[in-house]
Amino acid sequence: MEGMTQEATEKNAVQSRVALMGIIVEDTETAARINGLLHEYSAYIVGRMGIPYREKEMNIISIVLDAPQSVISALSGKLGMIPGVSSKCLYGKN
Repeated sequence: MEGMTQEATEKNAVQSRVALMGIIVEDTETAARINGLLHEYSAYIVGRMGIPYREKEMNIISIVLDAPQSVISALSGKLGMIPGVSSKCLYGKN
């Protein structure tokens, strides 16, 4: 499995789920922490879209993940612990 990261290899060994994670960022000072976490989990991220909503002074990020349930929950929980950030997940049927 040349070129695959350790996380991606583990992802294939455990049943993965497809999830859409919605993240609302109300404190833009937290961007570095959010991006750091997303980088940590980048092996599981299929796609990402960020939308600045200037009128409401917030940012909305949507992340598509293909990962084990435990990984998705861990990322969502870590993001939710950052002040000014909330996240929720929607799962596809497997």
